[in-house]
Amino acid sequence: MTDEELILAYQRGDVRSFEILLTRYKSEIYNYIYRFLGDREGSHEAFQEVFERVIRSAHVYTQRAKFSTWLYTIAHNYCIDFLRNKKHRDNTVSLNDTPGQGGEDEALTWESRLRDHHPGPDQQVGVFDLERKLKLALDSINPDQKEVFLLRERQGLQFDQIAEIVGVSVHTVKSRMRYALEGLRGSLKKLGITNPF
Repeated sequence: MTDEELILAYQRGDVRSFEILLTRYKSEIYNYIYRFLGDREGSHEAFQEVFERVIRSAHVYTQRAKFSTWLYTIAHNYCIDFLRNKKHRDNTVSLNDTPGQGGEDEALTWESRLRDHHPGPDQQVGVFDLERKLKLALDSINPDQKEVFLLRERQGLQFDQIAEIVGVSVHTVKSRMRYALEGLRGSLKKLGITNPF
């Protein structure tokens, strides 16, 4: 069944349909939230709240939009609210908190394209340094550009879906993506990484 068929079945009372959707999207949504918030504890809280909002809002879903676009819009809006309410806290990614250490954020990342997937003991220090530099570069770009980059590169969404999620035109999304790539290339070059993508 498609995502859209599953959510409509859930509207009719088929709880198993929602469980299938949760299984399909939990890793993607958790990764998106984690990269957006940069806070593992906050990300777990946000993940739970996003799916609670999906449950509470499922009855209003219509097939005007793809389910994935609707879901990412809910996640996006929650993350924006979360950051507004937590402005006083430091929401940057800890340099000691690297992905790939188990848990729900095991999906293939854009960072992993730049390194060996099975480093030996002698390479692990280099891998940690690379991940640290990639996080620094990502945190250095404009938040709007970072968001578009994450939705495109990490979540694999199309530009029109991203535009709907963040509430801007496709042209603006493409512009933000271009500036994000330029900013990342510049930051990574300063950190000693050339031609990352």
